[in-house]
Amino acid sequence: MFAVVKTGGKQYRVTEGDVIKVEKLDGETGKSIVLGDVLMLGDDKGVKVGEPLLKDVSVTAEVLEQKKDKKIVVFKKKRRQNYRRKRGHRQEITVLRVTGIGKAAAKKTEAKAEEKAAAPAKAAKAPAKKAEAKEAPAKKAPAKKATKKTAE
Repeated sequence: MFAVVKTGGKQYRVTEGDVIKVEKLDGETGKSIVLGDVLMLGDDKGVKVGEPLLKDVSVTAEVLEQKKDKKIVVFKKKRRQNYRRKRGHRQEITVLRVTGIGKAAAKKTEAKAEEKAAAPAKAAKAPAKKAEAKEAPAKKAPAKKATKKTAE
């Protein structure tokens, strides 16, 4: 089974187990990422093409590494004008290993998303109780005494 995934303005044809280098994505090393923009899905039965995306299909991948790519040299020149500029650039990339393709991958990620959504809801309730306790009346600072100015 293969899929064509869109990320970082580029399209990648991936199969399960492939290692690809993509534009920088948020995620720590070892964590799982869901690529939801699937343009095409193919297997031995046939090919499904999205218009423009396939619904309920996703690709899961594991982050192997966050690093910088090879250096790209940017050289500008205008002939006969003594104008030359040389600059370099290293793009940040994410190295991914594809772990799952298809609707099954989407279901697994939905279950994980639901667990993550439930955890912050529980955490959100606890700070609300603390906020209510902090609303107790605060003591006022003692008033400053007025001083008289004398004309000299």
